[in-house]
Amino acid sequence: MAKNMRGAACLLWLFISLCSNGQSNIRAKRQAVIDTALSQVGVREATGKNDGREVEKYLKIVGLGKGYAWCAAFVSWDYKVNRITTFKTAWAPAWFPENRILFKGTVLKINTTPQPGDLGGLWINKRIGHVFIIYAWGDKTVKTIEGNTNEAGSREGDGVYIKRRLRKQIYTVSNWID
Repeated sequence: MAKNMRGAACLLWLFISLCSNGQSNIRAKRQAVIDTALSQVGVREATGKNDGREVEKYLKIVGLGKGYAWCAAFVSWDYKVNRITTFKTAWAPAWFPENRILFKGTVLKINTTPQPGDLGGLWINKRIGHVFIIYAWGDKTVKTIEGNTNEAGSREGDGVYIKRRLRKQIYTVSNWID
């Protein structure tokens, strides 16, 4: 009986260790996504036409050159740097497949709160028209890190900014990290 109890205790310890290690690994990945995005705050387009050394680096990840909208390319670049996914796209709606959605409209699809490193999307012109990285999810506002925006929060901006958006402005949230 004592042998079985020790075996069960060992298995329980192993299970807890693996679970907590997995959680700390996920937290580390999320923090890495945020740190990478924060390192880019202040990047600006060279001429205001979706160009410049850093902007073109983001666009290159998705196989495009200067001149294209780059919010989704910025997300693709950050996730690639942090080995989150091999998926890369310059099209904002592609970051929100049904199996990755946590939040849509006013409904949480699963019992969770969006976390740092998750992706938010804005509904613009009858589709998701802008994607960004969630920095902090609050009761009424959400702090974000966004590429191809500006001080006013446009989806066709001039750089990488930290923004504060009303939660009700965010159409959807996806999770690619865990």
